[in-house]
Amino acid sequence: MSSLKRHEGYLIVDHSASPGLPADVARQSGYDPRHCGEGRVFEAATLTCSHCKCTVVKNPLRTRDRTYCSKCDHYLCDVCAMATAQADYVHVPFEQLAEAVLRHAEKSAESPIVLLSP
Repeated sequence: MSSLKRHEGYLIVDHSASPGLPADVARQSGYDPRHCGEGRVFEAATLTCSHCKCTVVKNPLRTRDRTYCSKCDHYLCDVCAMATAQADYVHVPFEQLAEAVLRHAEKSAESPIVLLSP
């Protein structure tokens, strides 16, 4: 069985040659001010949700299990994990949804647009 670490990405925020972020700006952006000050380098693993393609920074202190979709063989973000727990949930991977939207856009472009003016 292959490791789930293969799904991880990598984030690096390098302030080694900059003055860094002021503490208030760091907090507003969701950063810990200790990690983004002058001369600091922040490194973290990331995960990309296979259902919505949002990327989240892994919290190494998290004790709750991360939701895993066995149909996609990938991790899910907390928002999509909540959606999959609903009784009426239908599994639709992001790629399938994107294809459906593109097909709909192509069909809409082929039909004439009628503008009504008052």
